Amino acid sequence: MTIWLSLCAASVVLAYLLGSIPTGYTAVKLLKGIDIREVGSGSTGATNVLRTLGKGPGAFVLAVDCLKGVLAIFLVYWLFPLATTQNWLPTTVNPEIWQPWMVTFAGFAAVLGHSKSIFLGFSGGKSVATSLGILLAMNWQVALATMGVFALVVAISRIVSLSSISGAIAVSILMYIFHQPLAYILFGVAGGLYVILRHRSNIERLLAGTEPKLGQKVEVEVEQA
Repeated sequence: MTIWLSLCAASVVLAYLLGSIPTGYTAVKLLKGIDIREVGSGSTGATNVLRTLGKGPGAFVLAVDCLKGVLAIFLVYWLFPLATTQNWLPTTVNPEIWQPWMVTFAGFAAVLGHSKSIFLGFSGGKSVATSLGILLAMNWQVALATMGVFALVVAISRIVSLSSISGAIAVSILMYIFHQPLAYILFGVAGGLYVILRHRSNIERLLAGTEPKLGQKVEVEVEQA
């Protein structure tokens, strides 16, 4: 039991550290010598990188942040077969029941890591891309449907934050529609609410009519060596 609990705790910690990898901050720092947190929305996520540096760096950050979420969940998928073959899994633990909960805990840890990175003084992004990676690893159908909601709203509004909020609202509904485990449905509800809360400043700008649309770039000053 001790080994099993240690492995569960380690998987959650590793998921948090994966989420904490400061992709956007590092990319902008290397390419422009500036702190992305002092530019635009202040987020380290792909949207702010897109507005600051353009499509290439934005797409790179989006892909890596998404991959962080996928890897965080695959840690748990790897953990259960390993524990079974090594006889570390207690007889009281039913993998079919407990794996969805461990996946959910790891998912929350990765989302928290992205938005509250230990490497950036507990600052970070809005957790949208990392959440997408988590959804892809949980259930690709839910992930694609969520992406469909996002794409539809962004096509109509040209506002990424509004599309992200719409996707966050849709996740829990889609989890229910696709008959996902209770743990995943709760992740959809809590994770969606967290993403929406991370967009508080965007919501204020949306209500004020000042939220930038897709394609608008942010003027930045390059730090002199």
